[in-house]
Amino acid sequence: MKILILGAGKMGAFFCDVLSFKHEVGVFDTNPQKLRFTFNTQRMTTYEEVAEFKPELVINAATVKYTISAFEAILPHIPETCIISDIASVKTGLAEFYAKSKHPFVSTHPMFGPTFASLSNLSSENAIIISESDHMGKVFFKDLYNELHLNIREYTFQEHDETIAFSLSIPFASTLVFASVMKHQEAPGTTFKRHMAIAHGLMSEDDYLLQEIMFNPYTSEQLEKIQQQLSTLQEIVKNRDSESMKKYLDAVRENLK
Repeated sequence: MKILILGAGKMGAFFCDVLSFKHEVGVFDTNPQKLRFTFNTQRMTTYEEVAEFKPELVINAATVKYTISAFEAILPHIPETCIISDIASVKTGLAEFYAKSKHPFVSTHPMFGPTFASLSNLSSENAIIISESDHMGKVFFKDLYNELHLNIREYTFQEHDETIAFSLSIPFASTLVFASVMKHQEAPGTTFKRHMAIAHGLMSEDDYLLQEIMFNPYTSEQLEKIQQQLSTLQEIVKNRDSESMKKYLDAVRENLK
């Protein structure tokens, strides 16, 4: 299959590496500097090259801020039968865009990234495939994600956004709060260092991505739950209530099962 990847960032390079040995792959990026370390692919910086390539599948790996605009720029230069796809962690506006595009589409979300995951061993990682996607697109990504040993779940666009509000917004918010009150430690313990590593990794992500995940319409409800738990914990600590602390810790352990 002739596959065009939009964006030569971390995830674009990852998909390029994964697909280039079985498919004819082209990588498009308006910044030629980012194409320096792409191998076994056709490097493209102009839409004329894209039109000549005639892809059968487009994987949009552009930064989430530019997902839809990258699609809009490329659509006039690809065949009408070309399947268009995204791997965005934020699906805001994509359902409406796909409905107007007149192209077959598939939307997925690899629930991992180069910052935290070991890309050489993804067996403990997950991927979401949007159920409204076209059949052939879903088949392609199911086969690909199975080859990568990912655990696959199929959600609607709405279910995806609800899941992301829980699985990303809560840890992101918790890490942001930790980092915002963090003070430099000359002799940090293991737990502190682990939290610091997570915080540094999170803050290396694109600001727009963090913003969009936190602005998910379902995030506010999750933040309210965090505030409620913090208020409960603060009251227990303030009163040095050993019995309540024991009950609280037992409830947390039960919640982790």
